[in-house]
Amino acid sequence: MSESPTGLSPELDRLCIDAVRVLAMDAVQKAKSGHPGTPMALAPLGYLLWTQHLRHNPADPAWADRDRFVLSVGHASMLLYSLLHLTGYDLSLEEIVNFRQWGSLTPGHPELKHTAGVETTTGPLGQGVANSVGMALAERWLAARFNRPGHDVVDHYTYAICSDGDLMEGISHEVAAMAGHQKLGKLIWIFDDNRITIEGATDLSTSTDQGDRFLGYQWHVQHVDDGTDLVAIDRALTAARAATDRPSLIVMTTRIGEGSPNKVGHHSTHGAPLGDDEISATKTNLGYPSHEPFHVDPEGLAAWRTTADRGGEIQADWTTRFEAYRSEHPELAEEFKRMMAGELAAGWDAEVPTYETVDKAAATRSWSGKVLQAVASGVPNLIGGSADLGSSNMTDIDGGGDLSADNPDGRIIHFGIREHGMAGVMNGLALHGGIRPFGGTFLIFSDYMRPSIRLAALMGLPVTYVFTHDSIGLGEDGPTHQPIEHLMSLRAMPNLLDLRPADAAETAVAWRIAMERTDGPTWLSLTRQGVPALDRTVFASATEVRRGAYVLAEASGSGPEVVLIASGSEIGIALDAKEALEAEGTATRVVSMPSWYLFAQQDQSYHDLVLPPDVRARVAVEAGSTFGWARWIGATGAAVGIDHFGASAPAETLYERFGVTTENVVAAARASLEKVAVAPLR
Repeated sequence: MSESPTGLSPELDRLCIDAVRVLAMDAVQKAKSGHPGTPMALAPLGYLLWTQHLRHNPADPAWADRDRFVLSVGHASMLLYSLLHLTGYDLSLEEIVNFRQWGSLTPGHPELKHTAGVETTTGPLGQGVANSVGMALAERWLAARFNRPGHDVVDHYTYAICSDGDLMEGISHEVAAMAGHQKLGKLIWIFDDNRITIEGATDLSTSTDQGDRFLGYQWHVQHVDDGTDLVAIDRALTAARAATDRPSLIVMTTRIGEGSPNKVGHHSTHGAPLGDDEISATKTNLGYPSHEPFHVDPEGLAAWRTTADRGGEIQADWTTRFEAYRSEHPELAEEFKRMMAGELAAGWDAEVPTYETVDKAAATRSWSGKVLQAVASGVPNLIGGSADLGSSNMTDIDGGGDLSADNPDGRIIHFGIREHGMAGVMNGLALHGGIRPFGGTFLIFSDYMRPSIRLAALMGLPVTYVFTHDSIGLGEDGPTHQPIEHLMSLRAMPNLLDLRPADAAETAVAWRIAMERTDGPTWLSLTRQGVPALDRTVFASATEVRRGAYVLAEASGSGPEVVLIASGSEIGIALDAKEALEAEGTATRVVSMPSWYLFAQQDQSYHDLVLPPDVRARVAVEAGSTFGWARWIGATGAAVGIDHFGASAPAETLYERFGVTTENVVAAARASLEKVAVAPLR
């Protein structure tokens, strides 16, 4: 009997493993682009993990209780594509042949919703491992909420393969420390310790002992000295799953380009094709039965495809057990299905106030905090927190409890001072399914989060960012904490929905919009300083926020001569300027524009209704960069804003010193009127 953990002969194991190497070599060679060396090295791990350990079903890549697999080393995409094809996912050999080509299902790096079986978009190093922490956290939270004695309907592991590059990126420190603190025992990382980066050996840039590092994070750490030893790999994976009191790291020593007789262990195999001659030499060296490109031996393929049968049986068993669970706990079962489908319960927003009238000025962060409590009461799977700023961001859920190893169904996540890690973990929570994540920090620190925010937008994940202290209005903390370019910088990102509410009513609608969105992330831009209490029985309804911009206060007379456009805390300044302009005989309209994203989606007729083409005297008012406002104000308009860094002083002083004032808005309106008078119509 074979000693192989697969139960197959060593020769058949080798044939299966070498199929991965061949597909990786040939695909990269044909594309004249890609990374063959790492897939070749990780082929034994991929084979053993995907055929013996990973609970998955190629016929149904999205079934709820599957194990999650993250290829954090996303440039090694041909490893994942080979595994998907060989185990029977809907990824044909033709797609492998068309690697990195227009319209193929095998892009350069794995992309969510593009290729069946891909759990997350990876490529920017460190992001995948961050996602995996969120996935493991989601699994534990859902298990705590839904499992009942004799009914473990949520019970799976999260595996991530990572590289030196993943572990060099700072985000890996943030999320690994968090995972260790949370004792995420169903999280397993396999570190491909090949000691190679693009420029050469890793000792050019690092001398870190990664095993010791992760011991410091309170992880379970093992070493596999030979990445081709299936028995050793099998033992390590088995032991990692048994260490349920903490996350596990397997440090696996490999040789990049394994099998290549002349380039094995050399950094040249990292990001370039091997070349036809070396591929031929490699196939000879491996004893592979054919030199034909993309050849997969039928016997080897048949062995791979047994994974599909096994996966179908695993899922069928879970389905049977879930039906038994449904019989005993019908309400829980329906709630589980709804959450996993990303749906909100009927009447979820019943307690969300409208704030038609409020009797005092307050910061929009304060209004947001109140709305959050109402949202949380109707959306029980809304969980999140902030980067150590809960009391400032107003992001704590009253009575939600701290999420921890001792309280796994808590709803308040203490991310610590880890903004980038927070954003990456939020993505993982959303990717897993069943969770609606949110996270808060100061708007200025969105800079630390941008890589993960961008991937959330790229993947279309419904995550919500609560960014407070959104202007010079935060005052005395000074220019290091005062965002200037951030509003425009984030607005420039595709598929990222911006919401900068002006008052309590707009803030309530903003939260509704954020929770209803399912195809991308949303950020709320909120003030530290108080904003005027707008009586919505006098001004337009805040429900118009859903259209991105709307006429908040109409001009007197037959129509406007000037349109003032503002958002957030500057709406009050615009309304005061309107009053001054109207007093001197200039009919003035005030437009609230809380969302550029939503307004851009409206048709031209609505744009013309809000910003009449014949009213070319327009003034934008926002305590931030004026860059980009030309889109809405045109050549004859003016922008009152700040195109320099801030200063340390009380907010009132800063607004006055930097000219974001009623007087300057009035002056800008006059100047725009004069410009219109002499500018030709176009």
